[in-house]
Amino acid sequence: MTPRTAMLSGAAFLALGALGCATQGAKPTEEMTRARAVIEQADKGNAQRYAAADLQKAHDELRDAEKATDARKYDEARRYAEAAEVDADVATARGNAGDSQRAAREVAKSNDTLQNETDRQTGNTVTPGATPAPLESTPAPASPTPGDTITPDASTPR
Repeated sequence: MTPRTAMLSGAAFLALGALGCATQGAKPTEEMTRARAVIEQADKGNAQRYAAADLQKAHDELRDAEKATDARKYDEARRYAEAAEVDADVATARGNAGDSQRAAREVAKSNDTLQNETDRQTGNTVTPGATPAPLESTPAPASPTPGDTITPDASTPR
């Protein structure tokens, strides 16, 4: 092998090696579509109200994924798209949790209102948070004391 051939072979080998390192995976079309759908769902729900920062982060990561895709940096775009999907899921979950907590507070408030109305109508005056007094009951019959005369009842068998 001549020095010139060896040098050309080496240069070709290095060029192919560098090209191999620079190649990216396939375009992240599926990941981008999923991220967009999950973000859209979060936008429609209560994520903006209860998890605005998480939702904004998802939007920013999707925008970064689009920029990376345009630059043909598909692996980077895929990572951004997957992160955007996760952050949108978190925002949706926090939005749902916030909604559930609000509903639970409303139910508790309604229960208190109903209890107060019931107490008002029955004449019970219970301070909120206090334990209500026990209901009145019929006293138990007195036990016989020594020396009492016990007469059999007609219904008692002999």
